[in-house]
Amino acid sequence: MIRPPLEVADIVLTYGTAFVKRHARWLTGLHFKVLRAIVACRTAALGGHVEQCDSCGQRAISYNSCLNRHCPKCQAAARQGWLEKRSAELLPVPYYHVVFTLPHVLAPLALQNKALVYNLLFRAAAHTLLQIAADPKHLGADIGFLAVLHTWGQTLLAHPHLHCVVPGGGLSPDHRRWIRCGSKFFLPVKVLGPVFRGKFLAGLERAFAKHKLTLAGQLAPLQSPAAFAALLRTAAQQNWVVYAKRPFAGPAQVLTYLSRYTHRIAIANSRLLAIHEGKVTFRWRDYAHGYQTRIMTLDADEFLRRFLLHVLPESFVRIRYFGFLANRHRSRLLNLCRAHLRVRAPLPFTASLAHLCQHCRRGTMRVVETLSPTELSTWLPDAPQAENSS
Repeated sequence: MIRPPLEVADIVLTYGTAFVKRHARWLTGLHFKVLRAIVACRTAALGGHVEQCDSCGQRAISYNSCLNRHCPKCQAAARQGWLEKRSAELLPVPYYHVVFTLPHVLAPLALQNKALVYNLLFRAAAHTLLQIAADPKHLGADIGFLAVLHTWGQTLLAHPHLHCVVPGGGLSPDHRRWIRCGSKFFLPVKVLGPVFRGKFLAGLERAFAKHKLTLAGQLAPLQSPAAFAALLRTAAQQNWVVYAKRPFAGPAQVLTYLSRYTHRIAIANSRLLAIHEGKVTFRWRDYAHGYQTRIMTLDADEFLRRFLLHVLPESFVRIRYFGFLANRHRSRLLNLCRAHLRVRAPLPFTASLAHLCQHCRRGTMRVVETLSPTELSTWLPDAPQAENSS
């Protein structure tokens, strides 16, 4: 993989030291860990490995990846391995994409209480889908789905939302048959929105009553029960967006979609255009105005601040499974679904991490030796022009 002209790592290397000095009071150990990983990724600091072509014998040396989930360079390998597992779980039914979004008025609260608010977002959205789907007035079935958390908008500001991918149908309450959804829609968004809003705000109110929320700095006034109640009323009066896209054409299209969304981070290196005189320029897509591509320039300080808004708590799970796809009984219930649909389990999707030899264009490059940072310095005194992920 050829190194892109500009990376987040370049911004951190150029402006990170000054940024840390100015913002040390709110930066955490996790923020430092992410910044260090991004800078070290695919450099001699992490060691490397030797690859050899199985056809012509050509050798190449590459630096290792940091494997941090916030690093723009480390998502491809993680995504491929994840897709390989998920492909065997696809059913031969339409799949729907449903998005649950928190209103902007709650974004500051989410940033101070990431684990609590994001967990509540998962629970409220999941319980909403399961409840409405089980209602005989709508589908009357036990469904299964996966949900992926994104916390950003295109301009890197806080925008917490869940992308849910849902098979079009589910098991009957007695699990004796498969119930298909209607051809035009999965579940009515006009029903999903108010139920989602009610469940989320009720959970937030319980968290406040149990003193589980951090309300510091600009949120300190919300420590007053009256002020917090006013915030909840404001949020309740807003339109909570639940968006349902048209169904995918088939399982292959589902995999293509998942490959774009599941391991995405706040900004890809490919969107970066320039860093110059303390400013960062990048592309963004304006969804509010016909998906137009626009250009934004931010002070490097503000760019790094926005980027770090989306660092998730340690060990926080951002891809979760519910209903008949829940981990504890996924295998048994998926087999039951296939039996009702009269299909066999598909062959696993194979996503090889090996790559073509750039010398002979016939063979495949295979790892034949690993190198420590010290060993790498004797092999590779200068930075390589092209680097491959480990």
